[in-house]
Amino acid sequence: MLDLQTLRPEERAGLRLRALYRRRGYLPYRMSRFEPYDLYARNKSFLVSEHILTFTDTDGRLMALKPDVTLSIVRSAPGGGTTQKVYYQENVYRTSPAAAGYREIPQAGLECIGSLDLLDVAEVLELAAESLALLNGSYLLELGHAGVVSALLEGLPESARPGALEELGRKNTAALRALCAQAGADPAQAERLCRLAQLHGTPGEVLPQLSRLAGSAAGEAQAELGRLCALLERRAPAERLRLDFSIVNDMRYYNGVIFRGCLPGLASGVLAGGRYDNLLRRMGKTGGAVGFAVYLDQLERLEEEDGYDVDVLLLYSPGDDPAAVSRLAGELREEGRSVRLGRSAPPGLRCRETLRFGEGGGRSWTC
Repeated sequence: MLDLQTLRPEERAGLRLRALYRRRGYLPYRMSRFEPYDLYARNKSFLVSEHILTFTDTDGRLMALKPDVTLSIVRSAPGGGTTQKVYYQENVYRTSPAAAGYREIPQAGLECIGSLDLLDVAEVLELAAESLALLNGSYLLELGHAGVVSALLEGLPESARPGALEELGRKNTAALRALCAQAGADPAQAERLCRLAQLHGTPGEVLPQLSRLAGSAAGEAQAELGRLCALLERRAPAERLRLDFSIVNDMRYYNGVIFRGCLPGLASGVLAGGRYDNLLRRMGKTGGAVGFAVYLDQLERLEEEDGYDVDVLLLYSPGDDPAAVSRLAGELREEGRSVRLGRSAPPGLRCRETLRFGEGGGRSWTC
């Protein structure tokens, strides 16, 4: 039987997430470690990082170590009105703002592509919440909507919109006002954008404020967001949900709900997703698409912050009965604790507790 305690955090999480997605009828998607570079070169702005590791294949083609999974899934989507529901666990290769150089990043996720309706989108949001709950019960799932943001950007010159989105993402209201003034925008519009940046709270708190702020300009997007929240609240506790319109991704690709998941102890989000019908059209596909990725590498940081390498260091003497020592170690592991055996404490090892095997197989705790 597989002992989950022997696995790395991302491996344990990956097993649980794959089981969750299979139970909801999603099928596994597997891809090569390498993909033609053209796929990523045409969609660099969709990628988290524009830096791509490339090499020339034996047939002369320029290939890339995959920096993304979604683009490959979209490219292989069948079309023709068929709805594809797939999950994956893959490593991607890209740079990270938090570390110099390229990194191999494990991630899991799912995509729903095809003829989508409200229930399809709600199911993806539910699975995002359930994924976070598997990792930590104190999660937050934050939702925004590209349609709401687009409606409140109407009237702002096209040249000023990328900057406005950037400052909205930072919740920088002073810079938003300055940018709108420089672009000659109506001061009332600038004020609405600033108020949008500051909206944050549970759906019950924020939706009425959003209705007063956006009025009929974002009516369809507001209505969809309200319906999605109502469906989601049946499966996820209301205190775990937040609306936040500073969640903005590239509007050339995203057109509906956008979301991210956060865990206590992590400065950046561990889950990110959204509806990206515009990417399908850009790649010559029809229909809709929604999905998310869970960044499993972030889970290592949670264990590091725990401060311990092992739960129990079990020390024994040369004269102790090996079978009895092994039996005690097994009992401790069955209690859910990780155990390291040794005749002495290794320098620098961080353990919650040290247990010295006593005479007759008893437990004798040391400091």
